[in-house]
Amino acid sequence: MTAGHRAGPLVVLVGPPGAGKSTVGRALAGRLGRAFRDTDADIETGTGRSIPDIFVEDGEEHFRALERDAVRAALADHDGVLALGGGAVMDDGTRAALAGLPVVFLDVALADAVRRVGLDTPRPLLAVNPRARWRELMELRRPLYTEVARAVVTTDGRTPAQVADEVMDVLELKNA
Repeated sequence: MTAGHRAGPLVVLVGPPGAGKSTVGRALAGRLGRAFRDTDADIETGTGRSIPDIFVEDGEEHFRALERDAVRAALADHDGVLALGGGAVMDDGTRAALAGLPVVFLDVALADAVRRVGLDTPRPLLAVNPRARWRELMELRRPLYTEVARAVVTTDGRTPAQVADEVMDVLELKNA
């Protein structure tokens, strides 16, 4: 570790499904010469099961416990770009762990989120009436995303490259 380099991720992306956390995260990681990590992918790899299957078979509470563990592990040992699952900020301990970190809330309007995610994609919390449910989730989560974020970047109508550029600008990061 070089002098002045703190432990933990260089960038943490939070936001709802369809905000572009994974796509923008990969673009950022490439520009920064760092690895990209997604806690949802960590959970799927660690359990050998999809998130929808975990929700259906074990329930949301069990999934959230797995998510808490995945976030804590990633914050402790990942120094690249990290994307958190959309609901990770619901946990008080996760929000506390994010304090002081370079967190960016990728905000997106419903229309763009629907276009990106699609309504037939297996998203457990969006299974019934996805548009209304997405709005409800955002009413609950928006204040929490804002609470943990150092910056908010809107992704509506923008390419992943444009969003990555703005994230780099707001966090004052340089290309690798």
